[in-house]
Amino acid sequence: MINRHTHNGVTWIDLQSPTHEEARQIMDEFHIDPLVAEEMLLPSLKPRVEIAKEYLYLILHFPAFKHSHLSTPNQEIDFLIGHKFLVTVRYDTVEPLHVFASTLEVHSILEKEDIGNHAGMLFYRMLRTMYGALEHELDFMRDELADIEAKIFAGKEREMVVALSNVSRGLLNFLHAVSKHREVLESFTEVAGRFFGDDYAQYANLVLGQQYRVHNEILNRMNSLTELRETNNALLSTKQNEIMKTLTIMAFVTFPLTLVTNLFGMNTIYLPIVGNPNDFWIIISIMLTIATGLFLFFKRKHWL
Repeated sequence: MINRHTHNGVTWIDLQSPTHEEARQIMDEFHIDPLVAEEMLLPSLKPRVEIAKEYLYLILHFPAFKHSHLSTPNQEIDFLIGHKFLVTVRYDTVEPLHVFASTLEVHSILEKEDIGNHAGMLFYRMLRTMYGALEHELDFMRDELADIEAKIFAGKEREMVVALSNVSRGLLNFLHAVSKHREVLESFTEVAGRFFGDDYAQYANLVLGQQYRVHNEILNRMNSLTELRETNNALLSTKQNEIMKTLTIMAFVTFPLTLVTNLFGMNTIYLPIVGNPNDFWIIISIMLTIATGLFLFFKRKHWL
């Protein structure tokens, strides 16, 4: 599927799961190397950057957004950047690209904002939108961690074990994807000034700075998650220790009571107290006295 947008003489073509015919059409229209066109047909496992005379080819993987209910942890976007054209290739629905397309269409109709006269500026604004969406998603995770923290101290430590694991999985996906952007963007920054003009170097550095900020935010969320997990584990261990202590005390209290009942249950000719009036209540009183004494002893030792 090909979506074409034109603004201020710059063409943006967005391809989703392109066919061979669509890849060939792009190759012929913009004089793209056949190997690059072939590579656009299938997802790539690693990010990369390729510098040609008439275009730059970048592959970046972005973490899939939790709220879009996607099964894949990462989404690949290929960027083919020429002077007057930008081609994006993706293999799944990428919500921030739809947002950027809508914004670009509004600007084109209303002539509200000049995004520049070459594709480098379009790429710059597109990545700003992508990283902005990542920061927005990290804000959701921050709120989720705050909610988990409140529930941990509300006594729901056991339920929060799974919740913490889910957030951890999401953050690891974010870190795995975004950390690999830096090398690609640094290579892009080195040649962007020569490709689009010296003035463009500052915009390439701004993109690199935004990637750095997102990466740091991910690390901050992971540090908060680690602290919450340690706190949750400590509270769980404390609760389990309290339960074990209570069970141990109960077992210790019931042991002498069991001993008393076994003694008076012995099949012997003579048993003291047994056979006297109110012998049952006397034995019960002895057992209650022992139990009360043990509980008072544990209370005095602050074991209860």
